[in-house]
Amino acid sequence: MKILLIILTIFLTSCKLNKVVNHHGIHNLEVKSKKLLINNTNINEIDKLLGPASSTSYFDNKVMFYIERKTSNSKLHRLGKKKLITNNILLLEVNDRGMLVSKKFFNKEDLNKMDFSKKITNVDVGKQSFIYKTLSGVRAKINDPLGKKRGSLIGK
Repeated sequence: MKILLIILTIFLTSCKLNKVVNHHGIHNLEVKSKKLLINNTNINEIDKLLGPASSTSYFDNKVMFYIERKTSNSKLHRLGKKKLITNNILLLEVNDRGMLVSKKFFNKEDLNKMDFSKKITNVDVGKQSFIYKTLSGVRAKINDPLGKKRGSLIGK
């Protein structure tokens, strides 16, 4: 009975009751994004508040992307698959003078509602490369039917 109690105590103390949450990106992105004011916040204040951008784009204006993603291990019946808790994206557009021009915040529900293109691009590279390899092999045999041209260069 004492051995069972000791084993049970060791097992229960090694179990973790808190859920493990894996976090990627900026913590509390939604709260921090509310502190950014359009035509009032400059790029230095953005860097101080959010840090470096996850991704940037340089076209007419500078567009910066900030990402927040939280995942957690699911329950036992789902066999340890990751569950997406939050998936937030903040798009900030800055003008040439470094002032914030526009701000767009997307959460998990907004991203699920977005429609993406259903078009599929067909690529026939595999067929072209097969034909090219076949014809290049035939071309090599035509140029050197006995296979002596390579051997004669190595001997010299």
